[in-house]
Amino acid sequence: MKDVLIVIPCLNEEAHLPDLLAGLVADSGDALIVVADGGSTDRSRAIVADMAARHPNVVLLENPARIQSAGVNLAVRTHGAGRRWLVRVDAHCGYPRDYVAGLLAAARAQDATSVVVPMVTAARGCFQQAAAAAQNSVLGNGGSAHRRLTAGQWVDHGHHALFDLALYARVGGYDEGFSHNEDAELDQRLLAAGGRIWLEPALVLTYWPRTAAGPLFRQYRGYGRGRALNLLRHRSRIKPRQAVPIVIAPAVAAAMLGALLAIVATPWALVLALPALGWAGLCLAYGALLGWRAKSACVAASGWAAMVMHVAWSLGFVGVHLTGARPGPVPRGWGG
Repeated sequence: MKDVLIVIPCLNEEAHLPDLLAGLVADSGDALIVVADGGSTDRSRAIVADMAARHPNVVLLENPARIQSAGVNLAVRTHGAGRRWLVRVDAHCGYPRDYVAGLLAAARAQDATSVVVPMVTAARGCFQQAAAAAQNSVLGNGGSAHRRLTAGQWVDHGHHALFDLALYARVGGYDEGFSHNEDAELDQRLLAAGGRIWLEPALVLTYWPRTAAGPLFRQYRGYGRGRALNLLRHRSRIKPRQAVPIVIAPAVAAAMLGALLAIVATPWALVLALPALGWAGLCLAYGALLGWRAKSACVAASGWAAMVMHVAWSLGFVGVHLTGARPGPVPRGWGG
């Protein structure tokens, strides 16, 4: 696999790196494995350095820009010369055996320039179980093809796995102005450049969600902001599953206003709270159903986790339009 560059953007992932690196080294032959570290303050860097000392195809790369998109781009610019394929591996996920070989086989069988994979969410602690159940359900993923097990198919987006490195470089790689949704934005440019994205169902990865409401909220607010900027750049239509959550933050704001007016003016103002109450009731009822099916009180709290995700995504999306934020210039290719 000398023609393969594997890049792991990383920040404080000491819990996941040992098993992840061991699996990649065992399964990926002589592929070059680059960990682009964004300034970890835990043992992540020491773990990578120790692995690099024992395996010459493992490299630790400093990523001063910190964000994942910049880390992958830097690794490609630094180590991509002469290589055919780029594989992006996220440190916060678990991967099946022979993952890289499977990606290469799918790309060759389908004549694809990019291969994406399905993702299912798993958990350990109680809040993580609630978040995982929400993200695995239509309540949290809107029925997105790559967030559920499905048949192989051509798609316009999925969880990033493998790229034709020449095409990746020709379109300019990830937009480093996007801290979130950089994957979907890149897919737009890859397709416009003639790329073909194949969703490979046999290579399902496992994602570990945030373990508390605060980090989950910040993550989904970033997703909402990134989606809004992506739509502005490409002037594309929003999908129905993405359009529904947009109204959540305004509905919650209306409910708060209605409660205030009910106190100082008229109880009829509580009618403003009806949309938000209906949404909250739906989320809580769906979460309770999931909990009943799983026989788990933690899973039953998935409705609360979904509400955090919806409000945060909506705030991020609406905030872009309220502040007048706009995406920067489209990345320029650097050859390949």
